[in-house]
Amino acid sequence: MSQSPNPQARKLLYIVGVALGLALLLTALIYFLLGIGVIKSVSTYVVWAIILFSIGAGLLSGVGTRG
Repeated sequence: MSQSPNPQARKLLYIVGVALGLALLLTALIYFLLGIGVIKSVSTYVVWAIILFSIGAGLLSGVGTRG
């Protein structure tokens, strides 16, 4: 017999999924733009700032949507 996960676990997994998905999407976009030459040089700190910002935005989005 399989049980459905409790609502708190589902909410946490949704929030983490949105946050990490947004972070991966923006990171891939930055590296794509670097690869085709649209962006000439980006500091590693800027890339990390974008990743952390997108994780935070994803967390806020998940909390706002499912809260």
